[in-house]
Amino acid sequence: MSGVIAPGSTIGVLGSGQLGRMLAMAARRLGYRVHTLSPASDTPTGHLADVEITADYDDLDAVARFAAAVDVVTFEFENVLSATTDCAARHAPVRPAGSVLHVCQHRLREKCFLRDRGFPVTPFRAVTDLASLRMAARELGLPAVLKTAGFGYDGKGQVVVRSEAELDGAWAKLDAHEAVLEAFIDFQREVSVVAARGLDGDFCHWGVVENDHHNHILDVSTPDAPVTPRLAREAVEVARGILEALDLVGVLCVEFFIGSDGSLMVNELAPRPHNSGHFSFDASMTSQFEQQLRAVCGLPLGSTELLRPASMVNLLGDLWATGEPRWDAALADPQVKLHLYGKTPPAPGRKMGHIVAFGSDRDDARRRAIAARAALTGAR
Repeated sequence: MSGVIAPGSTIGVLGSGQLGRMLAMAARRLGYRVHTLSPASDTPTGHLADVEITADYDDLDAVARFAAAVDVVTFEFENVLSATTDCAARHAPVRPAGSVLHVCQHRLREKCFLRDRGFPVTPFRAVTDLASLRMAARELGLPAVLKTAGFGYDGKGQVVVRSEAELDGAWAKLDAHEAVLEAFIDFQREVSVVAARGLDGDFCHWGVVENDHHNHILDVSTPDAPVTPRLAREAVEVARGILEALDLVGVLCVEFFIGSDGSLMVNELAPRPHNSGHFSFDASMTSQFEQQLRAVCGLPLGSTELLRPASMVNLLGDLWATGEPRWDAALADPQVKLHLYGKTPPAPGRKMGHIVAFGSDRDDARRRAIAARAALTGAR
């Protein structure tokens, strides 16, 4: 048991959203205590934690007290300052390390990291002003996507540029000092590989997951994506290589585009459990959340076997527009599992929960998940 942070110890979680909530559920099952720190209070993670600390991430005195009271620090939200992780690391192991977050929370650093190590990445250019944006547009061609260099997620901090006439307005709208212009990819589908790496370097994954987005927010995720065996092996090997290059301990999601020519390109990294892996909470032998806990505590990784065909759909705050959703209608299908995150108030685009449905095969599971969500706003 040397080096193992054993059950009964305390896990410190930076961030307090739904990912921390599900991590706390896994921690409870294994007998760990949980402390959480974020600028918010009455949070999804805080509802289940032993201790909820409300403090800004740059309040280093609060961060120091938080880290000194736990046995290991991990993340459910990666957009925290380097000073925060440096401070926490003086008091407890931080896994994944702050160096991983430094790369993954900044689009330009992330893309340069991937390119410089030979991983397939979407073509991009660094942009610092309107002149460099115009040059980047000439080099990459239009349409293209202009994104802030740091602290963006769920489509925030980005704008599609379709013509030269839109460049000035796009730069003004982004209101950033540093950005990335990415080539607009003609892709046939979006997929992800959620993977984990243990303290001993052991690696595991949940296969290739097919993802559908709506308004830049993940809408439906279905494991066992319909890709060729060759492409599936390539996606997993790229993910393995990235985790090893980062020397990551924990869970990381690699989001990919599959081009119209069948090529594989990395779009983004998320060094934590990911929305596209939520199905694993119900459908896998070991969920991504339990695996994160196992990894950061130095425990052996668990099996990622998919127990039954499954699919997940997100539940956004838009579903509350005409009143409380019909939970009974969604749960009328006995193959449906409902997860709500305890967030208030519901707001358009805000992730309030998700549904996982099982089926006879992946297509049946996807159909059931979508139908259950539709039933939430059916006839009242």
